[in-house]
Amino acid sequence: MTEGLSDHHRRLAQQKREAITSSATTLFLDHGYAGTSLARIAEAAGVSKSTLFKQFPTKAALFEAIVSESWKQGSGHAPTPPPAGDLRAGLTAIGRRYSKLVGQPGMTALFRIVIAELPRLPELGRMQFQLGKLPYFDSVRLYLQAEHEAGTARVPDAESAANQFLGMIANFVLWPRMLLTDWNPAAAETDHAVDEAVETMLARYATGPQK
Repeated sequence: MTEGLSDHHRRLAQQKREAITSSATTLFLDHGYAGTSLARIAEAAGVSKSTLFKQFPTKAALFEAIVSESWKQGSGHAPTPPPAGDLRAGLTAIGRRYSKLVGQPGMTALFRIVIAELPRLPELGRMQFQLGKLPYFDSVRLYLQAEHEAGTARVPDAESAANQFLGMIANFVLWPRMLLTDWNPAAAETDHAVDEAVETMLARYATGPQK
């Protein structure tokens, strides 16, 4: 019985946490980070202020959670690079995952919040970079280094290569969405953009014939 109650309470706490972060993202986008109070977020999320403060004692802590959770995969963990040995398969897996990640509405909202508040609150940009983009970027860089060490690719500058690959995908999936409210490419179009980015990487870095 105790274990069952514990599971129930954990699920309830997670539901409240998701309601808080979702409401906060919407309010930050509509009213600005500085113009949104924790009390207002609690009201919008349908939780008490004490419940919110228990999970997020400060607005900065709440924004950190939004950034971290936005950049995680559905499993709730940071991305794990695929094993080295098949450059095409590895890049395709990473590209599909990245396109899905940056194509989600929450990611667009997060970037818009940061860009809007950057002149007044540069620390929000640092959070977005250090807690979100940098760890994700490093996972791709480490994958390319592993392929280089395995001999399946010649990548003398894995940092530059990771920038190239992710940039090609984000340029189709994310950045138009920042400016065009009706930008919503079909899954087949997004997959094609990823496939083309993979082909470009293979042409530049693969050491031998690819499947």
